[in-house]
Amino acid sequence: MNVVVIGGGPAGLFFSLLLKQRHPEDHIVVHERYEAGATYGWGVVFSDIALSFLEDADPAFFRKFTAHHQRCDYMEVTHKGVRMPLHNNHFSRTSRIDLLRVLQQACADAGVEVHYGSRVCDPAELPDADIIVAADGVNSEVRTRLAEHFQPSFDVRRNKFAWYGTHQLFHPVSLIFRETGHGVFMAHAYQYSDTLSTFLVEVDPETWHRAGLDTATEEESRAYCERVFAEDLGGHSLLGNRSNWFQASVVRNEHWSHGKVVLLGDALRSVHFSLGSGTRMAMQDAIALCDAVCAHRDDVQVAFQAFENSRRGASARFQDAARRSLDWYESVDSKMHLDPVAFAYDYMLRTGRVTHEDLRQRDPGFIARVEAGGYHHPVDAPAAA
Repeated sequence: MNVVVIGGGPAGLFFSLLLKQRHPEDHIVVHERYEAGATYGWGVVFSDIALSFLEDADPAFFRKFTAHHQRCDYMEVTHKGVRMPLHNNHFSRTSRIDLLRVLQQACADAGVEVHYGSRVCDPAELPDADIIVAADGVNSEVRTRLAEHFQPSFDVRRNKFAWYGTHQLFHPVSLIFRETGHGVFMAHAYQYSDTLSTFLVEVDPETWHRAGLDTATEEESRAYCERVFAEDLGGHSLLGNRSNWFQASVVRNEHWSHGKVVLLGDALRSVHFSLGSGTRMAMQDAIALCDAVCAHRDDVQVAFQAFENSRRGASARFQDAARRSLDWYESVDSKMHLDPVAFAYDYMLRTGRVTHEDLRQRDPGFIARVEAGGYHHPVDAPAAA
């Protein structure tokens, strides 16, 4: 089988690796527009549940993949200057460049051809391919070219984001909320190496405008965010890497395949980073697509339909949870009156996927504080004057 993958991110590389392992005779080529080692992210975070699927799919790769991960067994919500630990929330973190390096090396060892600096955006350029996997990201050019067939939809959310790094080490996955004279600023931070943490800043558009960030340079924005989170950064600076403000766009597709082309990863469906599940979903999709192709090698259309049947439900559930999570962040100004315990409790229940009893099992000490305070969900807003 002649397989061409457009996009050398986690979804495209992992699919290529799995298929080559199961069918070494297949000719698999990956076209990645950037050079090897070029990446503009900082770290990637997985929950322990999110990693279990990977160990089941490929134990040998799992060991290599997690060899240098940073691990923690709790998260922390900082509100009103108070750090609220939430125990038995296990996370594993690594740099995006290390994640790609491990995948790239595994693909090379397996015999997958990866062409770096190779931009392919038109499936018509690949007439000899039996399968074309479009894994070219949230702004997929393949999907755009075939939009009338895939029928994508885009939900551009209102909050503004900027990705930074820092040498301040946030051992737990940390969510930090700071009130300023212009409005509320939020940070999503976590250590992903011995020396670096990701530090993602989020702010609503009104606060962003009032703070003058709509006209600020990248350097001015970075310096402003350093001042907002000075207490949390402990004297460390924020590090930029194409750290421009952007808005999250949630992508869905009515149809997942067309002819011999199938979408994968963020080209297919984006999951907001507030859930920390985008890379997980992409790699789970890669497993499902590989399984479907291996089960129906004589009929690509049947394979693609089997892939969609196996993953569409999970995709919808995660995107619904992401929507609820986004709604929570976008309305956080209405929750800033809550005390730190009530605030953290409201945060943990924001998607509807975690219940009060789930939290009791996970962190009985925290729930004891919740119950002692008489909180329930949803936490009551203050009465109108």
